[in-house]
Amino acid sequence: MHSDPEAIRKSVRQYFMIGAALFVCTGITVAVNQVHLAVPLAITVALIIASIKGSMVASVFMHLSHEKRWIYGALILTVLFFIVLMSVPMFTVGDSIGTPIGAANASHSQPPER
Repeated sequence: MHSDPEAIRKSVRQYFMIGAALFVCTGITVAVNQVHLAVPLAITVALIIASIKGSMVASVFMHLSHEKRWIYGALILTVLFFIVLMSVPMFTVGDSIGTPIGAANASHSQPPER
């Protein structure tokens, strides 16, 4: 399958196309830099171009376009860990860990001094 001459030609052609697209995106990056956009817009454009270039490299040269199950699994795992990491501080806001026992009770029972 992979040693089929037609499949090899197709793969080489795809690599050259992605290489050309990366070259064009690099030219666009240099051209946008010469325009001197406002900083927030320049950062946004640079991140969009970098995301496009990174996704092309990852999908073709790193062969991630053939690993859909692994990609979705890693994405779901990332979302789960993000939810856990964001919820930990919310759960700890109301606790009194690290507060002396008398200080926690005294602050609730006495009105503030003026």
